[in-house]
Amino acid sequence: MIGSALTQFVLIWWITDTTGSASALATAGMAALLPQALLGPLGGTLADRYSRRFLMITADLISALCMLVLITLFLTERVELWHVYVMMFIRSAMQAFQGPAAAASTAMLVPGSFLPRAAGLNQTLMGIMTVASAPLGALAIGVMPLGLALGIDVVTALLGIIPLLLFRIPQIKRSEEQQTSMWAEFREGFELVWQHPGLRRLYGLLGAVVLVVMPSFTMVPLLVKNHFGRGVGDVALMEVLTGAGMILGGLLIAAIAPKRQMPWILLGLAASSLTIALTALAPSQMFWLAVVWWAVSGMSFIMANAPMTALLQTTIPNQLQGRALSLLSTVMGLAGPAGLAIAGPLGEMLGVRWLFVAMGVLGTLVGLAGFLSPTLLRLQGGSAGETPIPALPQRSAGG
Repeated sequence: MIGSALTQFVLIWWITDTTGSASALATAGMAALLPQALLGPLGGTLADRYSRRFLMITADLISALCMLVLITLFLTERVELWHVYVMMFIRSAMQAFQGPAAAASTAMLVPGSFLPRAAGLNQTLMGIMTVASAPLGALAIGVMPLGLALGIDVVTALLGIIPLLLFRIPQIKRSEEQQTSMWAEFREGFELVWQHPGLRRLYGLLGAVVLVVMPSFTMVPLLVKNHFGRGVGDVALMEVLTGAGMILGGLLIAAIAPKRQMPWILLGLAASSLTIALTALAPSQMFWLAVVWWAVSGMSFIMANAPMTALLQTTIPNQLQGRALSLLSTVMGLAGPAGLAIAGPLGEMLGVRWLFVAMGVLGTLVGLAGFLSPTLLRLQGGSAGETPIPALPQRSAGG
């Protein structure tokens, strides 16, 4: 995870430094998100149908091979912007297969009662990744050719594969009678979400939030460079303190393990969005204040994301989780590029600072709007709101 995040940091900064364009960053964001939207349903269906462990290993290997190609292009000074876009596209496509397999595996590895805490600890690891990847990325850019800096991702990808070769991933086995066509299995996951009022509204809300605020995650280097007049080290500082906020948020959720997740999700999304606006509203000479607000945004985002993960894992039957979770990735994967497509030209017109303010305010309103839906507020892991969800079947080793 650190290797992948380091690579993303290096590539985004290279695009920022090379082009200085909001549209170029928006294109990079679309390349990193759109494949997950297009291939997410297939990846989720395969994760429920075949070995999740094999899918994760294969996805990591292909990502490592793609990075070797990009490293060669950088070292031979033949790299062009479209090369980076293509490699980001392929890496994102592999995430469409790895993500659902990994998420569905989590619920088979820990007791159901521990899932809220496991989600919090998982998000803490995400924070540690953020803390480590940004300064390491900035250091790598400063002390070695960019091509060699990207080589770190290849090494960490191979290290990530080793545990999957050594340990089995429990997976529910399906008899031949239960096997149906790929389309029928995808439709089964889709109908689970669509026919459940609470899940349907939750997916719509998350899609709306991603549509509005996702561009800020891609364009923050441009905000730091254009509004605050800072460099790559300052972007790394923002990411480090954001990671610290994520660690704190994850540990808080792991300690509290909230039994009613939905209020945490809605308030966390609203607070995270509001602090995005406050980050951009900080005066150009008060960069430290922007860093503080950005760290608070990371903490509140995790305090929404961890309960959401636990809610979905305890609401959706495990044999359908690959498909249902990949459908969420598809919703967000389509919303993200759509938001970036709008934000690119809007940022050129308004300026990146006021674009951030607009995104933060709209995201806050969307998050708070969830409190207006009684059906959404009734959605609860284990009791799943209005439409009952069948209990998880007994586990069996496999995969």
